[in-house]
Amino acid sequence: MPHNRYDIVAIGNAIVDVLAATDDQFLSEKNITKGSMQLIDADSAETLYQEMNPSHEISGGSAANTLVGVAALGGRCAFIGQVANDQLGQVFQQDIRAQNIHFDVPVQEATIPTGRCLILVSPDGERSMNTFLGVAQTLHQTAIKPEVIENAEILYLEGYLWDPEVPRSAMKEAIQIARKAGKKVALTLSDTFCIERHREDFKQLINNGLIDILFANEGELRSLVQHDDLDRGIEEVAAKLPLLVVTKGPDGAIAVQDMERTEVSAKKIDQVVDTTGAGDLFAAGFLAGQARNLSIAASLEMGAIAAAEIISHYGARPENDIKTMIESALNISLN
Repeated sequence: MPHNRYDIVAIGNAIVDVLAATDDQFLSEKNITKGSMQLIDADSAETLYQEMNPSHEISGGSAANTLVGVAALGGRCAFIGQVANDQLGQVFQQDIRAQNIHFDVPVQEATIPTGRCLILVSPDGERSMNTFLGVAQTLHQTAIKPEVIENAEILYLEGYLWDPEVPRSAMKEAIQIARKAGKKVALTLSDTFCIERHREDFKQLINNGLIDILFANEGELRSLVQHDDLDRGIEEVAAKLPLLVVTKGPDGAIAVQDMERTEVSAKKIDQVVDTTGAGDLFAAGFLAGQARNLSIAASLEMGAIAAAEIISHYGARPENDIKTMIESALNISLN
């Protein structure tokens, strides 16, 4: 039996992605800008949900997407997020558990509905996203079970959830439990807007030695250090934590561990269809490699392969067997 019950336990927004085909006339009638992402309120979300064409519903959210990738690679995962006692809450629970991911946070009997991202797909493939975060933003400290955190190799935190005060307190509690138990803590910065609002908080976590693995893309790293010299910024941040991972889209990714730099090229694919979830699945491949004590180079390769699979089709969930793809490419066994 492995020492830890889980490889990764993640805390993030519990959101259901609702995808439906549409046409430009519907977008125009609803004053939705094609290709945009907008935050909407509960009433707007409910109205749009009722008026959309027949849809495909699947559990989403950045950290949840990452866990699905880790699970697809044979990893053992647990998710901590908040849903309501409603139809989409049931969709989220059933779907995340169907991926062999442990999820036992009690549903909230509240008037706030489950978060959802209503994605309208135009005939030309453009995706117009309308997001209502809902009850996901109310995740309370009581949802943090010490025995789950203590029995995971790595605690993975979604930066998006740092915005509301209540979930932020829950994540801080989880960090303390993980550190006391000698577990690794990973943080994804999620978005430049998150950093603009919480730069000092994130810097304090790093400077206080509370983060073992930090994930950022180029824009997020530049926002964190507040200058445009990427290489200098990487050196500045990497000096303050054990492991920094910076993704650079088509230019691959860089990891710096104990100031030793390792790079990977992006995998070539026939066509980039949709970059949604690329960072989430890169993190999945990398974390799955680290949980198995593989090298930094191998973990980067795993991340690059997983990310390439995701951007070759619509949606943030793998459609192909990424485990077999990685085993074949790296000549390893992930069993």
